[in-house]
Amino acid sequence: MTDTATLDQPSIRLSDRAAARLAEMIAAEGQPNLMLRIAVSGGGCSGFQYGFSFDDTVNPDDRTFTHGGVTAVIDEMSLQLLNGAEIDYVEDLAGAAFKVHNPNAASSCGCGSSFSI
Repeated sequence: MTDTATLDQPSIRLSDRAAARLAEMIAAEGQPNLMLRIAVSGGGCSGFQYGFSFDDTVNPDDRTFTHGGVTAVIDEMSLQLLNGAEIDYVEDLAGAAFKVHNPNAASSCGCGSSFSI
């Protein structure tokens, strides 16, 4: 994964499956400059919740991470809560979704969309 930061700074990682699915979704949007914006906000059943959206802007407090031709962008505050996390894409009998494997989460809710530290 290519990152705009050095190795001793906080980082996240996109899995191969997540990058491939994001590339498909971006192609379907017809806007090749879109990036996956990852954010953490207060709320959810466990205290913090993950947010995903497409964005074409990198703000001054954002960091970017690229894998498989797809770029993820995340603000510094969210990055502190997600440092070392992997964003994966999983498909199973319950459906398909992006899943965050966050080593900083002490617990998470059953659906995996919120966590506590």
